[in-house]
Amino acid sequence: MKEDIERVLISEEELHAKVAAMGAQISRDFEGKDPLFVGVLKGCFIFMADLLRCVDIHCSMDFMAVSSYSGVKSTGTVRINKDLSEDIAGRHIIIVEDILDSGVTLNYLKNFLQQRGPASIHIATLMDKPARRKAPVFADYSCFEIPDAFVVGYGLDYNERYRNLPYIGVLKREIYE
Repeated sequence: MKEDIERVLISEEELHAKVAAMGAQISRDFEGKDPLFVGVLKGCFIFMADLLRCVDIHCSMDFMAVSSYSGVKSTGTVRINKDLSEDIAGRHIIIVEDILDSGVTLNYLKNFLQQRGPASIHIATLMDKPARRKAPVFADYSCFEIPDAFVVGYGLDYNERYRNLPYIGVLKREIYE
């Protein structure tokens, strides 16, 4: 598996430091507000678990599963495969995503959730890849801005592989082409 990685883009140590800093910032910003963290499956699960361990205020969590990709290509259509299990009216929502890439999925998701009357919606992403942005969506919290590279690890995958890498690596081009 590791032989498929061209280079480590973000080390385990860098990940843990930035996630801890984000957790502390969210804790300060949402003190007394009991936010609902909404994880976008599957890629967010490792990042969200680590992030929530760094948040020291009352909060709750739920998950959504959405799809807009087939392999490495975006289909341009977003589908909700698993919706939230609780009412979000009046709640402060923090959408947790592994990577903000084209923005199509997060833009759709933010608009979809806005119709349910939350107090606020914020986006927390592990990585932001602005070079690929197609939709007008921006992260309120972001750990890393990254170049336009195919990244895997720490929850991110290629064909359901590499999620278990403890770092963010750039996948060799010959693996996905």
